[in-house]
Amino acid sequence: MAAPLADRPAQRGGIEALVSLVTDDMERVNHVILSRTGSDVTLIPELANHLISSGGKRLRPMLTLAFAGLCGYSGDGGVKLAASVEFMHTATLLHDDVVDESDMRRGKLAARMLWGNEASVLVGDFLLGQAFKMMVEVGSLAALDVLASAAAVIAEGEVWQLSAAKDLATDEATYLGVVTAKTAALFAAAAEVGPILGGLDGRERRAARAYGNALGVTFQLVDDALDYGGVAELLGKNVGDDFREGKITLPVVLALRKADDAERAFWSRTLEKGEIAEGDLDTAIATLRRHDALEATIGRARAYGDSAVQALDAFPDSPMKRALIDTVAFCISRAY
Repeated sequence: MAAPLADRPAQRGGIEALVSLVTDDMERVNHVILSRTGSDVTLIPELANHLISSGGKRLRPMLTLAFAGLCGYSGDGGVKLAASVEFMHTATLLHDDVVDESDMRRGKLAARMLWGNEASVLVGDFLLGQAFKMMVEVGSLAALDVLASAAAVIAEGEVWQLSAAKDLATDEATYLGVVTAKTAALFAAAAEVGPILGGLDGRERRAARAYGNALGVTFQLVDDALDYGGVAELLGKNVGDDFREGKITLPVVLALRKADDAERAFWSRTLEKGEIAEGDLDTAIATLRRHDALEATIGRARAYGDSAVQALDAFPDSPMKRALIDTVAFCISRAY
């Protein structure tokens, strides 16, 4: 059994092992991505490539390739499904930025700021269409089912988040439910299709899905903490964006448990009513730190990270398995 993350050194470069192991297939994925964004409608490749080429880690498609390799598969199907996963993710980002009215994405102006909301939504739809075309070309009904189901769950998560937005009554269970649907569902599906391509079912498929799900929650919770304590260049967005957008994330949920009347009034004014004055972000950060809400959020992330590592017990030791373990440690280490 793999050691829990608390007993392992932080791996700031831990993702490099995974990148190295899938680098050849990722080059093929990148080629497919570029070829599938082509269109006679000039705006489509312009807008799509603005985001696709902006430096994301492409962790989700790497999970597809990693688990396919872990299960003995190395064919073209893994490349096409990995590209499909990245298109689904990119479409989600385009749609998210419109819903959240975000100005920045991965350190650059969000596509909606350059081409408008309508174009961003429609190009996101184009990418989803291309993703499903590639899934069909692979010819695996089981993989198609997993990824199509994830697309539906992600949309449900987006709507769920809208209904919970600016609501101070949101509790931890509700928030984690939103995160599991909105963020972790694609991580889980990206990992699960690997064993499907490898012809494995049962234990390995469940383990891959469990790993992806737990890693996705880990990733999001670390992002939640970084929004109040990170660096804009590393985040790829402005520090405090969640606060300015009125998002009730886990650090706020945890701080509200200990809030006095004055603090509750502060969160109500800033997050529920959107009345944010100069200095309020600093007050929010100080309040979260006073109640140890950021460290508690990272503690939750570590627990999910340990679950991800434990899920890999279903696979024999290998360089790929060790790289996937280090990837979990890397996601945690971003917080420090």
